Amino acid sequence: MSTTASPVQAAREELTAFQGELIGPGSNDYEQARAVFNAMIDRRPALIARCAGVDDVSSAIGFAREHGLALAVRSGGHNGAGLGTCQDGVVVDLSPLRQIEVDPDGRTVRVGGGCTWGEVDRATGEHGLATPSGIISTTGVGGLTLGGGLGHLTRRFGLTIDNLLEAEVVLASGETVRAAEDEHPDLFWALRGGGGNFGVVTSFLFRLNEVGTIFGGPTFWPVEDATEVMSVYRDFLPGAPRELNGFFAFAQVPPGPPFPEEIHLREVCGVVWCHTGSEEQAGRAMAPLLDNVPAPLMHGVQSMPHAMLQSAFDGVYSPGDQWYWRADFVNEIPDEAVGLHARFGSQLPSWKSTMHMYPVDGAAQDVDSSATAWAYRDATWGSVFVGVDPDPANADAISRWTVDYHEALHPYSAGGAYVNMMMDEGQERVRASYRGNYDRLAEVKRTYDPDNVFRINQNIRPAG
Repeated sequence: MSTTASPVQAAREELTAFQGELIGPGSNDYEQARAVFNAMIDRRPALIARCAGVDDVSSAIGFAREHGLALAVRSGGHNGAGLGTCQDGVVVDLSPLRQIEVDPDGRTVRVGGGCTWGEVDRATGEHGLATPSGIISTTGVGGLTLGGGLGHLTRRFGLTIDNLLEAEVVLASGETVRAAEDEHPDLFWALRGGGGNFGVVTSFLFRLNEVGTIFGGPTFWPVEDATEVMSVYRDFLPGAPRELNGFFAFAQVPPGPPFPEEIHLREVCGVVWCHTGSEEQAGRAMAPLLDNVPAPLMHGVQSMPHAMLQSAFDGVYSPGDQWYWRADFVNEIPDEAVGLHARFGSQLPSWKSTMHMYPVDGAAQDVDSSATAWAYRDATWGSVFVGVDPDPANADAISRWTVDYHEALHPYSAGGAYVNMMMDEGQERVRASYRGNYDRLAEVKRTYDPDNVFRINQNIRPAG
C-alpha cells in the first residue's frame, strides 16, 4: 500500500478478483455498512470487505495481514461489545453469504455464515424442523453458534453447538478447511464455544430436530411478587420435563400489542415458556410452578410455530439502541441472591432494560464439559444483565445499573460467563469463562492462528 493510498483504495487496486463490495469512508453506503446492532459502539473501519464467497474472505484476510491492519469478522452484527467491527482496520462482512439448504430427509441444514436465525427458522420450519438457537431471530447464526448457543430449545435439544455437524472455515493463512469430528477434530472442538478465535466460518451444517408447533409465550407477575416467584422457579425448573424450557426475566411490559394496554410499561417479573409438546402436556408441566405462586397479571401462552416465538421480541429489540451487558453462569440461587434480584429487578433504568436467566440443564448437560470448548455444562443457568435504551444520553445510567446489578450477584455465580453476553472485560474474565478448557484452546489457537490474527473477540491467546 502506498503512503498516499487509503486501505480501500489499495484494496481496490490489489484485490482485482474480489467479487463482493469493498467499502470505505468515502463510499455512499459506508455509514449503513459500519453500523452494528449496539449503537453504543461507534467505530470507523478503514475497509469493509463485503464478501461474496470463500475466495473473497481469504483475500480480505490476506490483505489485512499484508498491510498490518486489525481484522474483525461480522456475521449478524449483534455482539454487545462490538466485536464484529474495529477502528481503522478491516471488517470481513459475511452478510451476502445467505444460502440455506434444508435436507428434510437427512434432517440437516447447511447455512451460510451471513444468515440470521430468523431466515433459518423460516426455512426449516416449513418442514416442521428446527435446530436450537437464541431468542431474537435477527441474531447472526455465526456469532451465536461459535459462542455456544443458548435459547428456547436448550433443555430439549442442547446448545446450538451440540447440533453442529461440520463447518467450512477460512483460516488465518487463507486456506479453507472442513472442520468436523473426522477432519480437523481439534479445530472442530474449539469452534464449539471458542468464538471467532480460529478462523472465519463461511458455512455451518446443523442437525435438525422435529419441532413444529410449540406451546409458549410469557407469563408476567407484578414485580412485587418477584421474591416468591423466583424462589419457586429456582426449585421447580431444574426438575421439570425437558420438553419445557422457561427463562426467568425482569422487564417492563412492552407498550404495544399483543400485551393488554392496562399493563403497558408495568414492572414485572416473568417466565418466557417454550414447550415442544401439546397444550395439554405443557399445562401439566407448568402447573407445579403456576399452582404455587400468586395469580399472574398475564399468562400469554399459546400454540404457535417455533419461528414465531423466536421472533416475538424482535420489534422490542431492534437495531440502534444503546446496550450494555454483563453475564454470569449460576449453579444455585440462594435466598440472599433472590433478594438482590428482587431489588435490582424493581429498579430497571429504562423500559427495555432486563435480566434474563436461561436454563443450561437438560440435554445441554448430557455432553461432558470437556467434549466441546463450552466449559460450563454443570451450570444450571446463564444469567445476563442488560441495560438498553434508545437515547445516548442514558448510556451512563443503563451501564451503571448493569454493572451494579452484576457485581452484587457475581459472588453467587459459578465464576465465568457465556462469552456471547460479555463486554470487553479483560483476559482473566475470558480465562474464567473457559476454565479447564482454556489451555487446550490456546494450543489449538497456536496451531491455527499462531499470530493471533483473529483477536477482535473474547480473545484466546496462542500458547507459547
